[in-house]
Amino acid sequence: MYICNKFYNMATDINSAKAWILAARPKTLTGAAAPVLVGAAMAWHEGGQEHFALFPALLCLLFAFIMQIDANFVNDYFDFLKGTDREDRLGPERACAQGWITPRAMRWGIGLTTATGCVVGILIMLWHQQWELLAVGLCCVVFCFLYTTHLSYLGLGDVLVLVFFGIVPVGFTCYVITGGMWSAHLTLAGLAMGLATDNLLMVNNYRDRMQDRVSGKKTIVVHIINICGEERGARVARQIYLWLGVVAAAIAWSVVGCMGSPLGALMLIYLLLHLNTFRKICAVDGKALNRELGATARNIFIFGTLFAIAIAYSATVF
Repeated sequence: MYICNKFYNMATDINSAKAWILAARPKTLTGAAAPVLVGAAMAWHEGGQEHFALFPALLCLLFAFIMQIDANFVNDYFDFLKGTDREDRLGPERACAQGWITPRAMRWGIGLTTATGCVVGILIMLWHQQWELLAVGLCCVVFCFLYTTHLSYLGLGDVLVLVFFGIVPVGFTCYVITGGMWSAHLTLAGLAMGLATDNLLMVNNYRDRMQDRVSGKKTIVVHIINICGEERGARVARQIYLWLGVVAAAIAWSVVGCMGSPLGALMLIYLLLHLNTFRKICAVDGKALNRELGATARNIFIFGTLFAIAIAYSATVF
């Protein structure tokens, strides 16, 4: 912890290694890892331990990390161009807006991470010669750009999180490892992971609701406030945060229960953490919500880890 704090307190030189690390937003990588863990556990369950292959699982994890970093770079750059990252920004500081990374260097960074992601995606596709994965990989790259440039400004960010942080990484991690298996349980597992992960976007948009209205960024929270009014809309947004986690835990518990495992009760650990974070969100506002944003990211990773353990246990014991 001391080393981590010392690193963040160091001066940030333009285009330095520290600047790129900050721009990559390493704390968000847990959100990329959790669905891959769940997908790998589903592969362990669906395909059997004897058919489980570690190498494609690691490739899927690497691809998820690279695309998350790529999305962060794209978000940093295009929000800077649009003027969304203004001086009244409540969230964590961004690299281009702070002058840590020049726009030209960020364009090179985006190009490099996109190209690297494509190379890893091709390796995944070639593992079982699953050519249909080419379309999936292209969608990941395209929507990585469309999220920040267009769709997040239209209130569609939550849909993309549900798909690309839930159903796609969970489902296709299992699909790649097993050589093409898909089931209803797999789809439900992806849905649960996507709902839990959407809470990260929900608390982010709740914190920035007033700034987003000024910037013309019409997130779900902004739409709710426009319909219900500021006070009631904020209350509805908080309730959505609460129920996203509750429904995600319920779906995960049911999936594990259908597999015959008693470890669905592990979801209670996540629920307790989620409820505690929800309580704190109701008590603070503004920049104080950044702490709860971090707590939400922690909760999502714990959710994915517990879910994966419960699924893997069902394959081992039952």
